[in-house]
Order: sequence, then structure tokens, then C-alpha cells
Amino acid sequence: MLNKKIDFAVIFTVKNANPNGDPLNGNRPRTTLDGNGEISDVCIKRKIRDRLMENKKLKIFIQSDDRRTDEYPTLKTRMDSELKGIKDKEDAAKKACETWFDVRAFGQVLAFAGDKKGEGVSIPVRGPVSIQGAYTAVPVDVTSLQITKSVSSDGDGTKKSSDTMGMKHRVDFGAYCFSGSINTQLSEKTGFSDEDAAILKEILPKLFENDASSARPEGSMKVEKVFWWTHSSKKGDVSSAKVHGTLKMNPDGTYVLADTPSGVTLEIIDGF
Repeated sequence: MLNKKIDFAVIFTVKNANPNGDPLNGNRPRTTLDGNGEISDVCIKRKIRDRLMENKKLKIFIQSDDRRTDEYPTLKTRMDSELKGIKDKEDAAKKACETWFDVRAFGQVLAFAGDKKGEGVSIPVRGPVSIQGAYTAVPVDVTSLQITKSVSSDGDGTKKSSDTMGMKHRVDFGAYCFSGSINTQLSEKTGFSDEDAAILKEILPKLFENDASSARPEGSMKVEKVFWWTHSSKKGDVSSAKVHGTLKMNPDGTYVLADTPSGVTLEIIDGF
């Protein structure tokens, strides 16, 4: 089990890339109302899951279709296969946490069939690892480019189709920071251990490894620093808010650290 409370933070930079497009805004990079860059916690967890699958070869419940590592095309088939024969919902939750790293880390709502037909229930599993969204310290400049295709995708080829024109958006530069914590009380319920925490710490500096796409060219996103605070007890020496408040990120990605609270140790890890 996890023997000590842990807090962490990650600073990373984005250059000429779209780190997290907003589908409700033409896939432009997400920004706050003040214009600061924003990346959702869901996006960050997706990248963590990908690294866990590819770098550590761990079983992950929420897999994206293009990176799927097993033969199950849906969450239902994956769960039904792994939890086959289990009738009690508590046993099902325990088995799910033992099987999938992301379930025992982030939690999950499991659609459980139950022991009788038509009596299915949802099993909520609260995970000990909480992650906030990533934000920049200042507004970011977003550049939009109109793009065209040189060939037609349908018709007889005599004229360009309606999908010939398009837009691409990018953040010219942004330094982002997100924070997270690992709760020991919830770790006891899901089985998240010190070994699991060590795995998470190991993959955070490699968050954008093998993550390139048209919107995020290779090398356009880079983890600069990972900050890993370990408390001296399960309950923690101070609040997570106070720990995270000791770190201040500058607009260029550099940072200022206040004194680490008494009883808490800090490890600073360089990005990959």
C-alpha cells in the first residue's frame, strides 16, 4: 500500500503545436476566458495511460482505439472478459483494481451486470490519484492557418470538393503547469501501492514520448521539470494546496520555489 501522501507538479512547454484542441471551438487550442492556455485533465490522463501501456506494458482499462493493445474493441467486452464469472459487485471492483492500473489510480464507474438478468448496477471506484488541468501563467498567442488539399476526394475530379478548405491552429509558445496528488486513504481501497507511485513518477518526465501527430509535431511538446513532494506520513504534513503553492511558474517556463514545508521532501526530476 501507499505509506506516505504524495503531491506532484509538472512544467512543460509547447512550441508551434496544438496541445489540446477544443471541438466546440473549431479545434482551436483550449484557452480560459482570460486567454491563458488550458489543457484538460482528461487529455493529461490519456497521455499517462498511453505511456503506461507502451513504456511499462501495463494493463489499461480506458484505451484509445489507435493504441489498443488487446483484442477487445469496447469497454464492455474488455470488462466482461476480465470479470467473467464474478457476481458480487465488491468482488468485481476489487478485481478491476487489481487488473487495470488506471482503475486503481484514477478510479472508474464500472457498468456491472449483476447476478440477475436486468439488475445491472454501476460500481463507482474512487481513485487516489487526482490530476488538475494544465494552465499557462499568461495568455498565449494562437495562430490559425487556412489549408487546402491538392486533390479531390470524390466526384469526377473536375472540381474541388467542399472539404478542400480547412484550418489548422497552433500555440506559438506556452509554458504549462499541472498539479496532482495521491491520497493514501483512497489508495487503501483500490490497492494503489508505493510501487505504483514509483511507476507514475517514472513516466511523468516522458509524458510526450511517441505522442507526435499533425497537430503536435515531434519535439514540439517537452516536459521541463517534474516536482515530486513526499510527506512523512499517510495523512500528510500540510495541505496539498500549501505544497503546490510553493511552486510558481514564470511565463517562460522557469520557476521559483518557496521553502518546502517541514516534514515534506522534494525531488526535482528533469524532463526526458
